[in-house]
Amino acid sequence: MTSASTSSRAPARAGLGTKLLPSLGILLVTGGLLLLIWFAYLWFNPAPAPYRYTLIKEGGIAQFSQLGLDPWPDLTLAQYEVHADGVDAPVAVGTTARRGASPPILISWENRTSELLLSLDSKLNELTALAVAIDKYAAKDARILAWWDTSRQLKLLSGRDTLFTAHLGEPLIIPTAWRKREDSIRHLEDTFWGAPAPAQEHRHFQRFADALVAEPAQGAAILRELAGIPDGAGKTPDKAPSEAYVVIHVTDLYKLGLLRPEQFDITYKHFPMEGNMHGMIGYLKNWMQENNFTTYTLQSLSDSMVRGYFLRDEKSSRTLLAQMLPFTNSMPLDLTALQLIYQQGGYWVYKIPPAGQPPAADAPAPAAAPAS
Repeated sequence: MTSASTSSRAPARAGLGTKLLPSLGILLVTGGLLLLIWFAYLWFNPAPAPYRYTLIKEGGIAQFSQLGLDPWPDLTLAQYEVHADGVDAPVAVGTTARRGASPPILISWENRTSELLLSLDSKLNELTALAVAIDKYAAKDARILAWWDTSRQLKLLSGRDTLFTAHLGEPLIIPTAWRKREDSIRHLEDTFWGAPAPAQEHRHFQRFADALVAEPAQGAAILRELAGIPDGAGKTPDKAPSEAYVVIHVTDLYKLGLLRPEQFDITYKHFPMEGNMHGMIGYLKNWMQENNFTTYTLQSLSDSMVRGYFLRDEKSSRTLLAQMLPFTNSMPLDLTALQLIYQQGGYWVYKIPPAGQPPAADAPAPAAAPAS
């Protein structure tokens, strides 16, 4: 009985397994295909950027009278708030300017978080004073070399030829938590600012960074190459400008550190302006020594806040960019590879001399304010 009963159930089990195995195979294959489709969807449709630009106000300079842009009555201005996911208040506020249907150019930016985001704070009145000085004193065919964002601003406001005209978006200044959405952020930035930029401008920009991280003599030679001024061997490039300048801003320090971290080691810290200046400087120096930094310089953000930029090693302090700014171990007036001719707030302007020609110590400064 037992034997017969067992024998009669065996074919039934065999038949059930025969039916289940193909079904399981089909389910596994289907599941795998669905998973591949999902991964492909995520690849081609990544999570959106974690922030958005919200237009607050747009119009002519009369609607932005507080900005002091009267010398440029043909500009169209717009103010944007940057809203991040999960944050009620705007994390930054920016103002753009443009002519006609051209892409917008950022002329003012205010970070409203403790972390730097997308751009760095600067003062619009310093930029406009610089643009007026260039327009007044620099030759009409002068060529201006500067970080790509400063270049766009100066071309808009001074009308001079600049090496960079497009929004290059380098380096991308975002919090670590946003790195997973970098592709979406770059897409948003390119779309908003009218990019992507030509490949040649990206190549020139990397060469410009090469100049800033080089030692002064080599860096000045690279700047001459980019500016297209005589190389000292009797060769004059086509369409050579009558004069060329390089403009830097103190915030270029942090941007260069992000772009070339292995060659330029820098960090920053905010310090409140409470009490007397001497007390704040004493605290700042102690903080530098405790962290074994080599040198520092300051940027005024407001009447109540300064930002300190700190270099971590001697190699960084010997670069052209560090030598062009007033660190505790270097002064711009001591630089011989370039000629300091103007300083306005965070901006420093140098004339690029031809190869073999020393900077003229008594050359007139193309500016309304003396270098300091």
